[in-house]
Amino acid sequence: MSGRTGRFAAADLGATSGRVITGLVGPDTLELAEVHRFPNVPVRLPDGLRWDALALFQGVLDGLRAAARPGPVDSVGVDSWAVDYGLLDADGALLGAPYHYRDGRTDGVTEGVWERAGGAAELYRTTGLQHLPFNTVFQLASAAGSAQLAAARTLLLMPDLFTYWLTGSVGAEETNASTTGLLDVRTGGWARGLAGRLGIARGLLPPLRSPGDPAGTLLPHVAAYTGLPEGTPVTAVASHDTASAVVAVPATEPDTAFVSCGTWSLAGLELPGPVLTEEARAANFTNERGVDGTVRFLRNVMGLWLWEECRRTWEGRGHPVDLPSLLERAAGERPFASLIDPDAPEFLAPGDMPERIAEFCRRTGQPVPGGPAAVLRCVLESLAVAHRRVLRRAAALAGRDPRRIHLVGGGARNALLCQWTADATGLPVTAGPVEATALGNVLVQARAAGLVGDLPAVRRLVAATQPLRHYAPRGDGSAWDRAAARLGPSPRNC
Repeated sequence: MSGRTGRFAAADLGATSGRVITGLVGPDTLELAEVHRFPNVPVRLPDGLRWDALALFQGVLDGLRAAARPGPVDSVGVDSWAVDYGLLDADGALLGAPYHYRDGRTDGVTEGVWERAGGAAELYRTTGLQHLPFNTVFQLASAAGSAQLAAARTLLLMPDLFTYWLTGSVGAEETNASTTGLLDVRTGGWARGLAGRLGIARGLLPPLRSPGDPAGTLLPHVAAYTGLPEGTPVTAVASHDTASAVVAVPATEPDTAFVSCGTWSLAGLELPGPVLTEEARAANFTNERGVDGTVRFLRNVMGLWLWEECRRTWEGRGHPVDLPSLLERAAGERPFASLIDPDAPEFLAPGDMPERIAEFCRRTGQPVPGGPAAVLRCVLESLAVAHRRVLRRAAALAGRDPRRIHLVGGGARNALLCQWTADATGLPVTAGPVEATALGNVLVQARAAGLVGDLPAVRRLVAATQPLRHYAPRGDGSAWDRAAARLGPSPRNC
């Protein structure tokens, strides 16, 4: 392992914005600098909700151009959200704008997929994947018979698509591929038999890559535009943003749980192998691949999307929201006045979230939150209850006894959410790093370059260099017990 310091560029694409971040990494150094941020605004077309992939790629190029101004980088890596994809024709051209996972086109296709796969239980035994209606396998089923799918020769998940446009090299990084419902959870390869039963052409699924594998070098026109040298390597990182975030969880002790909290809250455990019991399937837990053959045993919980949609709705009506002052007011609202189930299906699609929360409360016989501060308290307390519910179930299913929760991502900035997660679970919470996804991205690149060691060494470096905050549980937890009992068990979603 070298003692030098390297500089790496991470293109980190989220559901509402993208950014390019550079990272300096060495044996005792881990520093990030955001060099470019750009919006990610979906587009509603006559046939559905789409991602503006070309605008996103232009944002990546502009970010790499900004990254190049101080000088070259050792490599580039791309991560993004999961499940969504672009289709390429025989010439390698993109066939239309990729669909957004919140589009409703997968409504009603689940049962047909289960029937062809041999049943929901058999699909889970093969893929280990939580049922979510927008998983790639269901998106492909909804596209069956379309002219676009008939013309497609290659499917590329979103970070693989951008990597292809940077390098001309086709591949599928395995942490993101594990979210498709088409990867064999035991072998780590494509589930070709399943794909065949579902009518998915064999050649549609590209060769797999592992985090740290070379993914090509910048194409000449990309190098010319960005100012980076020709031959600059592009490295396959843990391209599912949650997988990158978990790389940067600063766990230096055994028996820890994680919550990667942003648009979604991904709550669970890192395990050496999958949990494929019928109990795990019934509880709707997923087994997604991580770095070094690890498994992220977790559940998706609707996260801060709930609040962001509330804020978007209010601001669209000309009522701007000042979050810091609103958090202060939310802390003074009556505890547990109203609670929602973040996993309820009515909260998935974009729309008037304050009214949906109000309707949920009316339907369940609870007071309607009276204003933004009360809505914020409702959302944050509900998320804390959901974190408790999921983590306790994960521990029981996996036979583990976590002693600490690491909460990373944007939610780590929210002191109320962090404290209430500690109070609800009865476990101490270490909050941070906020930029866990970008850190994981650059750290996988740095490890591929020989600048850092194994996964425990990577996490020790994060713990030693990044600002962290610690929250101890308060009170006896009985109020949280009563709150959790009001919501009951989470729906199976299947």
